[in-house]
Amino acid sequence: MILRSLRLRSFRAHAETGLEFAPKVNLLYGPNGAGKTNVLEAVHYLCLTKSFTASTDRYAVREGAPYFEVEGTVAGVREAPVDVRIVYVPSEGKKVFVNGAPLDRLAEIVGMLPVVVFSPEDYDLTAGGPSERRRFVNNILSQARPVYMDDLLKYRRARKQRNEVLRQYKGRRESPPSSVLKPWTEEIVAIGSRVIQQRHDFLNTFSDYLTDAYRRIEAVAEKPSIEYDTVADVEDLRAAGATTEAESGPPASREAVAAAFRDALDRKRGSEERRGTTLAGPQRDELVFRLDDLEVRRYGSQGQHRTFGMALKLAQFFYLRDRADTDPLLLLDDAFGKLDRRRTDVFLQLLASDDVGQSLITATQHRSFAEALDFETSAHRAFRVDRVEQKARVRPADGGTWDDRAATDIEAGTPDDRDVVPDS
Repeated sequence: MILRSLRLRSFRAHAETGLEFAPKVNLLYGPNGAGKTNVLEAVHYLCLTKSFTASTDRYAVREGAPYFEVEGTVAGVREAPVDVRIVYVPSEGKKVFVNGAPLDRLAEIVGMLPVVVFSPEDYDLTAGGPSERRRFVNNILSQARPVYMDDLLKYRRARKQRNEVLRQYKGRRESPPSSVLKPWTEEIVAIGSRVIQQRHDFLNTFSDYLTDAYRRIEAVAEKPSIEYDTVADVEDLRAAGATTEAESGPPASREAVAAAFRDALDRKRGSEERRGTTLAGPQRDELVFRLDDLEVRRYGSQGQHRTFGMALKLAQFFYLRDRADTDPLLLLDDAFGKLDRRRTDVFLQLLASDDVGQSLITATQHRSFAEALDFETSAHRAFRVDRVEQKARVRPADGGTWDDRAATDIEAGTPDDRDVVPDS
């Protein structure tokens, strides 16, 4: 997939910005705070309807503006180029348009435009808490399998209802009747076991992608691996039967997962009633990353953390490419700032090769990239990003003029004439 053009309106530091991208490496460089990351964030909104830097959409609206709008033209996902537009109005929510037609659900866009993000926060993926690693798996599987994201959303809704029952009876200082709690217990067991099974089957396949990715960027002969810690022992799941949904490797039995899940809930019933929340299930899953016998989170060096994190994201790229039948877009936000020169050169060579597609990179300077990449060709392009009069301004690195098109060039309309719907 190739992002040909991007337009931002009232998005973060950008009042009006338009960019035309090259098919391979696109470098956005300039001082910190100028608005470089905002461009990558806007692309992420187009692909997944949300930011990779903030949890609240309101923060993406330019100060004083009533809404934001992002529009991009993408080639390589359908027979003809696709125009995608996302509009957010704080009082009404988000709406996504594909070729001018509104989508009924925001989730319909997820997986259509596959994307992978490299950022300084990737360190938390290997060094932080388990929620970061669950989010990583959810991101990949939601883009690769719409049914997984649907199950995940259903599970979250059912668990919320079960937690509400537990909280209500905690306040009354009595146990909830079986007739009230059991239907929600059975609901989360049925849906949650599907979520766990899909994660288990995915990790069986993904481990090969991780091994290959690590080999590409690290000369040391360490073997990366991932252990899945869930409601049942992984070895038990592998021996428990077959499923037609498994992609490769030993499959997981949904019945075995459901039985283990139900047993875990039974064991924790007293604690759940005292605390008023569900204490077992996929929301408590953990992934343990290892290099040979070394647990990376506890004992890895900074270099091992960063290399493992980059290998995870590179493996994500190749996994999604094989399932989407198109190259995912790579967004690299200050990803080279803490890498040594060898790893930087290896990664830039990979980005310039035929093995990966288009990438957008942010950095504070231009020189080291110009030494490794030929920005004089049509394959790569560099942009200078600065803050001028409290606005982000972008211009080609070859000395072109600032992009300062008028609002009428965007053809965005006004919030009043859009069918904006709440977040799904």
